[in-house]
Amino acid sequence: MGCDLSEPVRRYILAHRVARLATADAGGAPHVVPLCYAFDGRCFFFVVDDKPKAAAPRPLKRIRNLLENPRVALVIDDYADDWSQLAWVLVTGTAALVADPAEYERALALLRERYPQYRRMPLAPDRNAMVRISPARVRAWGRIG
Repeated sequence: MGCDLSEPVRRYILAHRVARLATADAGGAPHVVPLCYAFDGRCFFFVVDDKPKAAAPRPLKRIRNLLENPRVALVIDDYADDWSQLAWVLVTGTAALVADPAEYERALALLRERYPQYRRMPLAPDRNAMVRISPARVRAWGRIG
């Protein structure tokens, strides 16, 4: 990773449950979706789970985009009408499909630890793509710590 995280930023990342992933296709058309994620201290991971998807059986737009253009952004944020409470962490970096079976299992264990719903899903590399986001830069703003 191209940056070190402060302990307050690390805690903020681990305390939140949802992030927004921004991808773009080869032509630069943006696409943003919320997702569940795991963070291992270096990289972020998400899996294409078994919830119904509009694109099935085609790969999801986020996967098609990262195969065309691996540059991504991930935002983890808090909104409040009291603007003194606002905060966000912006991660920019590159995304890649996880091909190594051991890395897939480690990332899946982290996701299952965070999200009990994943414990009931028979997620597997041949059916459920796992993505690793390798941060190049992490910026934090607002009431983080």
